[in-house]
Order: sequence, then C-alpha cells, then structure tokens
Amino acid sequence: MKIEFEHRQAAHCESGVTSNLLRVSSNGKITEPLAFGIGAGLFFAHIPFIKINNGPAIAFRTLPGHIFNRTCKSLNIPIIRKKFFSKEKAELFLQECLDNGKPVGCQVGVYYLPYFPKEYRFHFNAHNLIVYGHEDDKYLISDPIMENATTLGHYELERVRFAKGALAPKGHIYFPKAEAEITDDQIRLAIKKGIKKNVYNMLSIPGSFAGVSGIKNTGIKIKKWRDKLGLEKAGLYLAQLVRMQEEIGTGGGGFRYIYGAFLQEADVYLPGNQLADISGIFTKAGDMWRTSAVHAAGIFKGRLGSQQDFNTMGDYLIEIAEVEKKAFETLKKIKW
Repeated sequence: MKIEFEHRQAAHCESGVTSNLLRVSSNGKITEPLAFGIGAGLFFAHIPFIKINNGPAIAFRTLPGHIFNRTCKSLNIPIIRKKFFSKEKAELFLQECLDNGKPVGCQVGVYYLPYFPKEYRFHFNAHNLIVYGHEDDKYLISDPIMENATTLGHYELERVRFAKGALAPKGHIYFPKAEAEITDDQIRLAIKKGIKKNVYNMLSIPGSFAGVSGIKNTGIKIKKWRDKLGLEKAGLYLAQLVRMQEEIGTGGGGFRYIYGAFLQEADVYLPGNQLADISGIFTKAGDMWRTSAVHAAGIFKGRLGSQQDFNTMGDYLIEIAEVEKKAFETLKKIKW
C-alpha cells in the first residue's frame, strides 16, 4: 500500500507535518510558516524543577501537538487523534488508516531513529513524522526535517512510537478526519486567531516562567548561575539552553525566523496591518538568539567562564525579552 503523497522538507517537524497533511485540502496554501503561526507555535518557558537530560526544562515552542490541534481547529477541520496501551492495537489502527488511503502523523522518540545522525540521537520523545504507506515489510516515512523520504521496518517504527521516558508518545497517531476545501476567508480568520493566541501566550501568562517574562527571568538567573551552581554545572545548564534552542526541532532562533515568515505570508491575507514590518523584529530576535548561543557555547566549552561572561549572557536574554515584548505588544494593538 502506497498512498499518493509528496514528501516536502520543512524547518520544524510538527509544523512540517501539519502543512503536509493539509496540503491537499488547502491546495498547497497552508505552508509551514502559516501552520506554525496559526497554531501559535512560538513560545518560551523555563521550568527549573523539571529536568530533561539532567538539565532544566526549557522550551522555545508550544507543547507538542498544539500546533496541529490549533491549526485544524482554527480552520474548522475535524481531526482524529489516538494513543494506545497496546502495541498490537496501535499497529492494526495504523494499517487500517493506510489501507483506507490516509497518511498519518505520528509522535515518536528520536533516539532509535536509524536515519538520524548519531550526534542528534538523544532521548527526546516529541518528534513528528508522517507514515504514508508500506512496501516489502517497510513503512514509508516522510520525516519533514529530512531531505528525502525514507523507510522504517515494523519493529523500528514500533520502537520509536512506544519510546519510554518524558513525553512518551504511547503510539500517538493523528490526522485530519476528512478532506475539505480550505478557503481564503478561513485562512484569514485562522491567522487572526493564531496571532491573538500567541500574543496572549507571550505577554499574559501569569508568573515569570513563560513568555517574554520567562526570557527576562532566565537572563537574570543566568547571571547568578556561576556562584550558585559552580562553573561546571552552570556550563552544563547553558549547554542545555543551547541544545533546546538549536537542536530540538528548529530551536529558539529558528522558530523566530519561521514566525517572521508567517507574518510576511499573513500580510498577503491581511494587508494594511504592517505585519510584514513586524516580521523584521522577529528576524532580529532570531539573530540575537543565535548570537547568544555562540556566547553560551564559549562558556560550556571552556573558552569563557568569568562572571562578566555570565553577565553578558544574561544581558543577551534580557535584551531579547524586550525586543520580543515590543513585537508582541505591536501585534496586540492591531484592530482587526
């Protein structure tokens, strides 16, 4: 069974899967940036009491699954989403979907993906890919962050669909329930909803762990890490920040570039709101995140390490917080 499906590479796994699954319904209009923006994918959170790979939990995007859910909901597209306790039932349901001509999205762990370079294999269970058929005891795989389509054996796919640990996928499978034409009016309304949701997430979540407040607070904390944690552990925490920023999916800087691209595309649907101009602020933020990552790398690799170096790193994030705050406050003022 091989479904008519065109593999397209993307910058980020979930927004890539979302746009690829909606390509037919939208006649190709739902690009990856539109899926990311409509799904309010841009985010920041720093939760120090939750540990991932021995470092604090730091996120640069919304929770796994939210981009697909929000995009489809905003476009009035019903979806099917299932998790399983039984590997056998998960396999049967996948086979049933493929036999009915349905390409499906799957949440998987990356550690055991054989086509991933070894340096990118670590225990992270929120990767997304599309299964679009099976041939000769192999499943046909469209992983949007890879240049070409690939295959996985039955055991290989089962292993990553039932990876253990944080965010365990439990055979998670999802797809649009039925194909339906997506109109420009639906896209315009969905863009507005996505922007409003992202504005709220970055400006209005209470506390100082999320959004622009979370970025600023993390910058303040970094200035104290050297004395509080010691140079070695502080360096490892900065390595965790860079890993979550640059290696998990697209990462912090890359997500800012995608959001800037979203606003440029949104400007075509909603002209006269200066969305293309605001997109430049997010491009600037992406550049600043990348610069901060280089500085952090200098610390955890031992080239830097003074208190002033930590102060400089903290100041980068404090400045980024102000830039992103300005951008989202400008979006908030738009009268739709």
